[in-house]
Amino acid sequence: MENNKIAVGLDIGTTKIVAMIGRKNEYDKIEVVGIGKAKSLGVKRGVVSNITQTIQSIQQAVDEAESVSGVKIDEVVVGIAGQHIRSLHHSDYITRNHSDEVIDDSDIEDLVNQVHKLVMLPGEEIIHVLPQEFKVDSQADIKEPIGMYGGRLEANFHVVVGQVSSIRNIGRCVKSSGLDLSDITLEPLASASAVLSLEEKEAGVALIDIGGGTTDLAIFKDGIIRHTAVIPFGGNVITDDIKEGCSIIEKQAELLKIKFGSAWPGENKETEIVSIPGLRGREPKEITLKNLSKIIHARVQEIIEHVYLEIKNYGHETAKGKLIAGIVLTGGGAQLKHLRQLVEYITGMDARIGFPNEHLAGDSDDALSSPSYATAVGLLMEGLDKNSKEEEIIEEAIEEILNPVEEKVEETPPVQEEKPKPKKKRSFFEKFTESLKDFLDNAE
Repeated sequence: MENNKIAVGLDIGTTKIVAMIGRKNEYDKIEVVGIGKAKSLGVKRGVVSNITQTIQSIQQAVDEAESVSGVKIDEVVVGIAGQHIRSLHHSDYITRNHSDEVIDDSDIEDLVNQVHKLVMLPGEEIIHVLPQEFKVDSQADIKEPIGMYGGRLEANFHVVVGQVSSIRNIGRCVKSSGLDLSDITLEPLASASAVLSLEEKEAGVALIDIGGGTTDLAIFKDGIIRHTAVIPFGGNVITDDIKEGCSIIEKQAELLKIKFGSAWPGENKETEIVSIPGLRGREPKEITLKNLSKIIHARVQEIIEHVYLEIKNYGHETAKGKLIAGIVLTGGGAQLKHLRQLVEYITGMDARIGFPNEHLAGDSDDALSSPSYATAVGLLMEGLDKNSKEEEIIEEAIEEILNPVEEKVEETPPVQEEKPKPKKKRSFFEKFTESLKDFLDNAE
């Protein structure tokens, strides 16, 4: 098994940490060769709260994935989320010195770099700059300006911002676990890659990823990411409500939610009762399923209303911003019974549950196509795409070296300083990962 064809996605969540190793088969589908799972002890609401416990959980998940696959993990693609993530919209432009030359990658890179100079609040850093539409001179609504002529290049950007300390803490945990950081990706974007189709992104869709500590939102329209948000509530808040409302311990509350929980109280009759074993020498507790679903319904409704407010803020109710494909629910919380019906009832939008099975090979384990693995599959896809891009760059470089140089030998032009070839354009995440690696190396 060639290790350069392998990629690893590491999903550091509030409830669980998942390490997923995979490669692409001959049909361009993902073949998962190993998966490791560990209970996440040092993460709260998507943010590292205990470095030591997080490192132990990462190592446990990685060790399990290595023993299942027989592959040694060196570098991983990590997802970031958490309540510190926020997004904003910004427009910027550059005036080109050579308007008689066509627009190329370097012009777009200059424009993106200009957005990176935006002044943020203290302790915040720009994580991602996502171009929306471009405008060349007076011509608007251009999706791809490369190859066009123009003096003024303008664009609307979706800018994702996060706390520097939170990002560095995740980097420190990964590095201390003996791993290299290959790439960093915003988790809602990773989940979107795993469960959304190109048609849905074109028509307009809102992806709601309900995790343990946070609910992530990513809105796409015309194939472009339009809005992202992280809501600091998730499945753990529902479990806490059950624990308080039924006066039981957390483990029992979680089991109750998974086995008997429903987001729609009308489904259960008053006579449906479940018995919970009492604590040492105490009588067992009897809980009606109707009361259980009322507790769940109240909290789920609050989460959906928060998300729907973000969808309305994006502009779903306008003719231009209408999300024709509706809502896609994913993440561990999406497995709650009757959640889809409640979402449709509150928002009036079509909804479906998003499974990451579309990109997985046909013989994959059924458990992998669970919505709770959507982010891990998306991160793995990101890693595999990065590998294939690197392979292309290497192949191009080899071709250049192997190309015959007869033409150059025939002519002997006057000796002059050779202009350096334009560097291959790197994504912001590649630059950001490099700067993060440098920071972590210097911090040791």
